[in-house]
Amino acid sequence: MRRLPLPFLFLCVLPLMAAPDFSGSWKINKLKSDFGPMPPPDSLTMTIDHKDPKLTVVNKQSRDGNEFESTSNYTTDGKECVNEFRGNSRKSTLKWEGETLVTVSKAKLGENDITITEKWVLSGEGKVLTISRHIVTPRGESDTKMTLDKQ
Repeated sequence: MRRLPLPFLFLCVLPLMAAPDFSGSWKINKLKSDFGPMPPPDSLTMTIDHKDPKLTVVNKQSRDGNEFESTSNYTTDGKECVNEFRGNSRKSTLKWEGETLVTVSKAKLGENDITITEKWVLSGEGKVLTISRHIVTPRGESDTKMTLDKQ
């Protein structure tokens, strides 16, 4: 019997490995989240429709009696996507690093340029979404971590 070389077997299995599916309704777990210097929202839910490479995120949150809702459309293939967020244009690129989805977004708030890098990771059983965020502004840098539970 002839044996196939290991690199050949790896190339045959690689296409069978699917990217994580973030689809579902997600609710913030404030006890497991770290909002850094930012005040936590009163509530936050995300509804995600993910059919790789397309990703649509509906974000609903409330803070101090004010409700905010936004819908963002992305692709995970590294192409630039432009979305509006509270009246400002935000340019984002998303790409996979293994099973982690990395998002780099750039926006201008007034005269200030900001860059937000996010890393999205699903727990092994797919019930917890963790979004680690690094924010760079002219006033400095900060880190936050949101933990969301699947509903």
